[in-house]
This record gives sequence, structure tokens and C-alpha cells, in this order.
Amino acid sequence: MHQYIERRTGLVRDEKLIADPWIRFLYSTVREHAPTLYRLAVSRWSTALLGWLNYDLPLVGQLTGNRQFLMEQGFRLDECVDRWEEMRTLRSLFERRIRYWECRPMPSEGAVIVAPSDSRMLLGSFEEGTALFLKGQFFDLPALLGRDRPHWIERFARGEWAIFRLTPEQYHYNHLPVAGEVLDHYDLQGSYHACNPTAIVREATPFSKNGRVVTILDTDSAGGTQVGLVAMIEVVAMMIGEVEQVYSRERYDDPQPIHPGDWLERGAPKSLFRPGSSTVVLLFEPNRIRFDEDLRLNQVRTDLRSRFSEGLGRAWVETEVTIRSGIARRHKGGVDER
Repeated sequence: MHQYIERRTGLVRDEKLIADPWIRFLYSTVREHAPTLYRLAVSRWSTALLGWLNYDLPLVGQLTGNRQFLMEQGFRLDECVDRWEEMRTLRSLFERRIRYWECRPMPSEGAVIVAPSDSRMLLGSFEEGTALFLKGQFFDLPALLGRDRPHWIERFARGEWAIFRLTPEQYHYNHLPVAGEVLDHYDLQGSYHACNPTAIVREATPFSKNGRVVTILDTDSAGGTQVGLVAMIEVVAMMIGEVEQVYSRERYDDPQPIHPGDWLERGAPKSLFRPGSSTVVLLFEPNRIRFDEDLRLNQVRTDLRSRFSEGLGRAWVETEVTIRSGIARRHKGGVDER
């Protein structure tokens, strides 16, 4: 069992982990006794094949005509831009567009950092001695950002981080958590490890091993969120073979690639995972933001059965957040700006 907290209601929820027995088998027996097969399972070739089998076959596509099936899987059909009857494959469902301007309202205050995705969130710190310090479990910072980028590694060392784990039924566009100017934007090649909690705990630093897209934003530019540099890292996973950059300033109109020097608006669509489930990582400079108190308190609760808590030997509980909802606030000089 794996449980998380639904932020909207405060309720404890049980997660239905997709293909859980197979993932547990892969990351225990196969990894330990058949390393060649294990490496093949987390390769780009396997991810492409599994993605096609699960999301593109016509037989699977026929399931989209069953409204009850979609509702049971957690799809919010009333939010979609396109009519659900027109979605003929599971891929079209996972890549669906929603009326986020209506159903995912964003705080008007410019000091607020917002969630980049509908997802389950963990947060932490690189600073030793803090309650949220956790070393070397989810990622290795130099490997995550690329060892040939020492200037970025130095800026985010001792800062804060947040992980947003998307599950298959969720909306798979990622939106910008802050407003700012693009300083750097690059791809890093890697594997395709699953983002199932068991896989994350058993495979040390999986997010810095998977393929990923890194965008560095300067939010201290005029008109920005004023929280220093922010790294937004979109991480591929098993059955996620591609992260498409589709920045659109207005709704989904006129999607554009991203380049250094571009200005990106907070809350606007930035990228699309194609398809399945995956992860977004945010990095912040030291002493520039403060996470919302309810998220901090949720994470250390001991009354839930979390696989992260079990694997790490300490309370580490996810909170489900909605895209464009506030998760943190500008923090200067040790004073929270409220």
C-alpha cells in the first residue's frame, strides 16, 4: 500500500499503483539477478515499445469510448478542451488539454511560486542540519544538472528542492512555476527508470540517471517572480520517451520552442510529457523561498503508510497538489513576505 494526502480536502488517499507487482519484481529480482535484462527494461527501446503497446494500439483505443472506464481511472472529462468522444486512443487522453484558465486558478500575488503540474509533491533542502535535509536519495545535484555546468551546481547547492510525481491519469502538460528570463536550456541523455515509489526508493538517485530537460530561469529580471534562479527539470520515465517543449503565452495558442533569452510567464504551459507518468524537479537558491507550512507538516506525518517513509526510514509523505496552485512564497532576509 502507498498513501498520500490530498491537499484540497486534507484526506488520506490510497494510490492505485499501475503495474506494481511487475515494478517490484523488476527492481528487486531482475535488477539483482539479471542486470543485462534490467538495463534493457529501462532503455529507450523498451520505453518506446511499451508506450506503443499501451497507448497507440487500436484495440486499446476502443476503451476510450467507455465513459465509465474513464471515470474510474480518474479522468476529469468535464475539464477537457476537446470532446472526449473524439479521443480515440489512450495517448490522446494522456495528452489532453484542459481549460486550465477556468479549472486551475492561479494566485494573483506575484510573490507566490505555483505547482508546475497536477502531481504528488515532496520537498526538501540541500542544507545539512535542516529538518528537510536528505542526501543522495532522489538525485545527485552535479549529475542532475550536468557536471559540465559547475556554475549552476554552485548556485543551487545548499538551496531547496521540490519533486512533483505525475501519475498516468493526471493532466500531462507542465506549467511554469515562476516568471523569468531563460538563461540556459538543454537536454541530458539517460535511462528510463519508473517513477513508481518503490522504484524511486530502490534505485538510488534515479532522477539524475534518467533522461531530462533542464531550464534555468532568472526571476530577478524586471517583471519576474523575484526569487533568484530557478531550475525546472522535466524527467522522463518508463513509457515516457519524450518531453515536448510547447510554451504558449496564451492558453495553448501558438506553441513555441524555448531558447536562452526568452521570457516565460508564470502559470503558462511549458511542456508536455508523451505519455504515461513522470516527474518534474524544481531547484531554488538558498534563502529565496519558503514552502507553504501545510506541505511541510504533511510530509512528516507518521500516521500514513508511505513507501517513501518505509524505504527512507523516516516520515516522508507526499501531498497531492494541483497545477498553478501556490506551493511557496518569496522569502528575503529570513522574513516571509506575506
